[in-house]
Amino acid sequence: MTSFDTSPQLNVWRMLLALAVVFVMLATTGWTALRHQRHPAPLQASLNAWEHGRMAGHRLPDPDAAPARLTRFFASLTVGQRASLARRYPLAVGNMNGAPVQLRYQANRIALEQARKVELERVHDSRLTASGQRQAARRMDRFEALMRPGRHILAFDPSGSGRVAEVFGDLRRAERVSVVVPGADTDLLTFQRTNRAHSAPVGMAKSLYAAERAADPTTRTAVIAWADYTAPHGLGMDAATAMRAEDGAVRLEALVRGLPGIAPVSLFCHSYGSVVCGIAAHALPERVSDIAVAGSPGMRVENAAQLHTTARVWAMRDADDWIQDVPYLELGGLGHGADPVAAEFGARVLSAREAEGHAGYFEPGTDSLRNFAEIGVGAYRAVSCAGEDDLCRTGLSGTTTTGRA
Repeated sequence: MTSFDTSPQLNVWRMLLALAVVFVMLATTGWTALRHQRHPAPLQASLNAWEHGRMAGHRLPDPDAAPARLTRFFASLTVGQRASLARRYPLAVGNMNGAPVQLRYQANRIALEQARKVELERVHDSRLTASGQRQAARRMDRFEALMRPGRHILAFDPSGSGRVAEVFGDLRRAERVSVVVPGADTDLLTFQRTNRAHSAPVGMAKSLYAAERAADPTTRTAVIAWADYTAPHGLGMDAATAMRAEDGAVRLEALVRGLPGIAPVSLFCHSYGSVVCGIAAHALPERVSDIAVAGSPGMRVENAAQLHTTARVWAMRDADDWIQDVPYLELGGLGHGADPVAAEFGARVLSAREAEGHAGYFEPGTDSLRNFAEIGVGAYRAVSCAGEDDLCRTGLSGTTTTGRA
């Protein structure tokens, strides 16, 4: 159910209000965000070096080649040759979709250590302000945390506010893979939180991984906390448009195409992350079996059919989520389209009881997390619908771990 009143008069007023808010945000934050955008210098430098590099007298393949092409290249190398590439080009290899998963973990550990040393020098750089030194110390602490034993970093870019992705479980042997796509205000420093842990990507993914294992201990699962796109910060122009989401969608497609194996993939897209998933949907490979959105401002379409995906589309929203008060419209590039939990959108609407507002969908003990976990392991008949009926389960068969129900 949705509290959105669809009367024409109210829609007009909401549209005018939305435009006014966006113009204010543009004047106060939007141009600033665009003007100060920085390029990913360290990663680009590593990619440039790779493009001029050689292995056994042969040029290295284009780092932007199709993941399957890169997979074949790495498979043709010896263990020593692969390790050599990780040492020489850690950022390039660590972010290369198609490179072996374990090699990416190894490369990103090297890249993290290099980035840590850079921040250590900045901490003691007297030319920096006290604020700059504190920021360097925070980044150094984050890098050290990501390097701790047992952590598996699938992607890492220290440039600007930073990007990162982490794997929970054995990605190579997984029978089901889940990808958590977070929303605004996600970067290296907010990738993990001590307070309100389950509102950050690491906490979301760890919570989902534990819930999936509880839901079906016999199914091997892996969960990726995917903060490997430049998310909007705050509620400025970037959050009101699809600019960040369009870039994120390209990166999300590349991630999925570069995953090892053939296991079904489920996307769990929160807030602005659902805009990313909506734009990416039509280009994703068929192994993506489910796209589930929570607290969504829209998916840049008017209905689920316009996503042009073979994946099942699920949606949920907590009754206390403030996102329901955002106008669901798209006008001149502003706004993100129809409400995914509205009946006319055509998604399978799930219960989100006890989700605790906009940031609480991955909290243990909630219907939202339980539903995500059932989808993640393929137990579609076990999900709970938003209403008193069973509409969200219409046409679904029993539990499956290998394909669509």
